[in-house]
Amino acid sequence: MNEQYFISTDKTKLDVDVIHTFLSNESYWAKGRSEKTIKESINNSLCFGVYDKNNNMIGFARVVSDFAVFAWILDLFILSEHRCKGLSKKLMEHIMDNPKLQNLQRWGLCTDDAHGLYSKYGFEKIRKPEIFMEIKNKPN
Repeated sequence: MNEQYFISTDKTKLDVDVIHTFLSNESYWAKGRSEKTIKESINNSLCFGVYDKNNNMIGFARVVSDFAVFAWILDLFILSEHRCKGLSKKLMEHIMDNPKLQNLQRWGLCTDDAHGLYSKYGFEKIRKPEIFMEIKNKPN
């Protein structure tokens, strides 16, 4: 990654205000998500923060996994003023190369608009969507 940005899995560096503001106000998938819920999701996930050279958080993603069989990528974003610099690709590379996430049998994620990004890392449409089920509750 160029010297103007770096990625870290150190949760103490995360700026929860930046994460909450983006997810609850700007994302289509987490609109209205409470700060309490965001904090809890961070506590129970492997998190990746993207930072500029001044240690300002400018991007984020988290992974929920059992670290043996399955991982699900969630809440990936780069703040708008830092987009188009290849940072989402670098973030995905960091996630996919993380030593804790190697040799998994299945990865998952949902997206309305970033199929082009994720397909570069091997993601494709579910082959047998009829076998998948879900419960979708209201956000909190």
